Amino acid sequence: MPMGTLDPRGIDIDSQGPPWVAMAATSQWARFDRSKCTQTKGPGAEKGDLCGEGWTVWQTPGPKFKGSHYPADFHYFGWVDQHDVSGLGKDTPFLTGSNSDSLIALDLQTGKWTYLRVPYPLGFYQRGMDGRIDDPNGGWKGRGLYANYGTHLVWHTEGGKGTTGKIVKFQIRPDPLAR
Repeated sequence: MPMGTLDPRGIDIDSQGPPWVAMAATSQWARFDRSKCTQTKGPGAEKGDLCGEGWTVWQTPGPKFKGSHYPADFHYFGWVDQHDVSGLGKDTPFLTGSNSDSLIALDLQTGKWTYLRVPYPLGFYQRGMDGRIDDPNGGWKGRGLYANYGTHLVWHTEGGKGTTGKIVKFQIRPDPLAR
């Protein structure tokens, strides 16, 4: 896997240890599992070219730039929900969809993507996220995902010049009527 062309960004690990890497230039999630490697020593080891079989890559859906194979989204950061803070399951991997105004979760069982969006104000340009459990016995109400409005383009969001960055808290209910 030629890393230079993929523009690796945020990296995190799941509870089993394999690292996950957000590939900004190709809008992909990649996981590396060294246990799948057939060779880890010898010529080429210093360049990291020995274990292509250790990589699993998932392509996020979304549009491509017209006339190219380059995705329009930009995954600046990746985070793995090791403690099921989101309610989507332990070790659910998330990407920031900086150009799609979203946090993007991958269901490893089905390969399907879930997009979490901020409906208002428009222009949710996040660069980071993390989870927090405030009350381990509080169910979904005691947990939350937090993401920031990035500092680079805040003035492009609704509100214009003078608009400051924000933190957004996501909580996923187990069903729409949960209170």
